[in-house]
Amino acid sequence: MKKYHLPILVEVDEDGFFFFFFPLYKGCHSYGKNIDEALANLKEVAEMCIAEQEQPVSNQFIGVREMELTINAT
Repeated sequence: MKKYHLPILVEVDEDGFFFFFFPLYKGCHSYGKNIDEALANLKEVAEMCIAEQEQPVSNQFIGVREMELTINAT
């Protein structure tokens, strides 16, 4: 049995659905109506992604930043 520690990106859309992404695995993401549902769905998807891709993509996850922009409306 192998243990993984993977970064997860979390977004919520305008309808309140939670979207979870594993940036180290291409196409590895899931969603749910709440955080618990999204996490449960993500665990299933993660197992499939790891079994399929074995090694994560070569990109190294560094972190998440947020940028604030002020744009003049015309």
